[in-house]
Amino acid sequence: MRRYLPEMFSTAAFRLALGSSVILAGVTVLQFSLIYWRTTAYEVERADRLLDREAALMAAQTPADLREQMRLWQTNDLRLLITAAGLFDADRKAIAGNLTTWPETLPVDGGIREITVHPSDQGERLIRAEALPVPGGRILVIGRGLRDLQQIRSIVLQALETCLIPALAFSLLAGIWLSRRGLVRVGRMQLAIDRIMEGGLHERLPVRTGPGRDEMERLAVSVNRMLDRLERLLDEIKGVGDDIAHDLRTPLARVRAGLDRTRLRPQQPRELEAGIDRAIIDLDQCFAIITALLRIGEIDNGRRRGGFVPLDLHQIAIDIVELYEPLAEAAGNRLVLEPGDSVPLVGDRDLLIELAANLVDNAIKFTPSGGTVSVSTHSGRDGPVLRVADTGVGIAEKEQQAVLARFYRSDKSRHIPGSGLGLSLVAAIVRLHSARILVSDATRGGDCAGAVFEVIFPRLAADVPI
Repeated sequence: MRRYLPEMFSTAAFRLALGSSVILAGVTVLQFSLIYWRTTAYEVERADRLLDREAALMAAQTPADLREQMRLWQTNDLRLLITAAGLFDADRKAIAGNLTTWPETLPVDGGIREITVHPSDQGERLIRAEALPVPGGRILVIGRGLRDLQQIRSIVLQALETCLIPALAFSLLAGIWLSRRGLVRVGRMQLAIDRIMEGGLHERLPVRTGPGRDEMERLAVSVNRMLDRLERLLDEIKGVGDDIAHDLRTPLARVRAGLDRTRLRPQQPRELEAGIDRAIIDLDQCFAIITALLRIGEIDNGRRRGGFVPLDLHQIAIDIVELYEPLAEAAGNRLVLEPGDSVPLVGDRDLLIELAANLVDNAIKFTPSGGTVSVSTHSGRDGPVLRVADTGVGIAEKEQQAVLARFYRSDKSRHIPGSGLGLSLVAAIVRLHSARILVSDATRGGDCAGAVFEVIFPRLAADVPI
């Protein structure tokens, strides 16, 4: 408790509890003020009605009867209702009653005022009183004390203290408890963050399992998901680094060995030229890998979304088929474009051509001579679709997602030249366009005779011009 005391009063929970206590106190005082105001108004109104009624009855009596009643008033029950009364002559001299002096602030007009008097049998009192002329040239003054109002005020104040003080104390104790609870949880999270910053990337912020999580735990869950993502990215970066080193090492080693042989052995000009050409080919392979990685990184940064324009996906398919038909014929395959209509889409034309080119080039490379590669487009239920299918070696089901990773090469493709980055580039372009790619067998669960790549783009918004 003592370790959290300096921070407890600055926490949001304590400040919220303190603010709630102030609001509670204000509302409570307002409620009791309204109760007191309405009760006082009712009591004053009741006293005024009583004074008017008694004054009217006494004023209707004869002078002798009124004087006799004033004499008897001090001994009967009327004294309980009328606490001060006096009968005065025209010169304001007392004739009967317990008021022996004329109240100077009370006009003789029958109106009721609140005044202070000094009855002969009582001390100083605050009363509601009225003065009115009565038969015989005399003046009658009657009044009712406000002792009941003073008692009501005392009761209201006592009730306010009884309610307000425990409520404020409870609110402050609740604020202290909530502050301490929040500080304990924040302390645990800080310890976890410290361990993460020290290199423990497997550490996560503490959260409860099951429903009923509060906002701090929901935030911790989001942070944990972010940490999961960062850990996977770091693992991927480490893996990519290893793959880059592995893939560059082989061609660079060949270049070095070839240059060593060329330098140590006497060479004819033709043999020297052939050695240089082999070195250039190997260096070109290294450059191709580096260029592809930079290209994937550029696309993943999402900086090219500014170049998105409305275009026709089917026209892109037509251009790609025309471009790759000679390559397919050279490989002894057929490249077929399925008939279709215009398929509107919003995207980067150059990148979509690169995407389609990689898929078609990949299909031609992995389709044995005599096979067929078909390209089609259509507007699907979920959006525009580009489909590339082949009759090649196919992709095992367990590898259908792995082939989209950088540098992944299946056992069936290791004999075919390539960097293992073509489909990774396709995946990056798909992510940039918020699309998704599906990889499946051409025979739908058959003997892997052929592979199918389907890229499904988001549905075009209705207000996009085509």
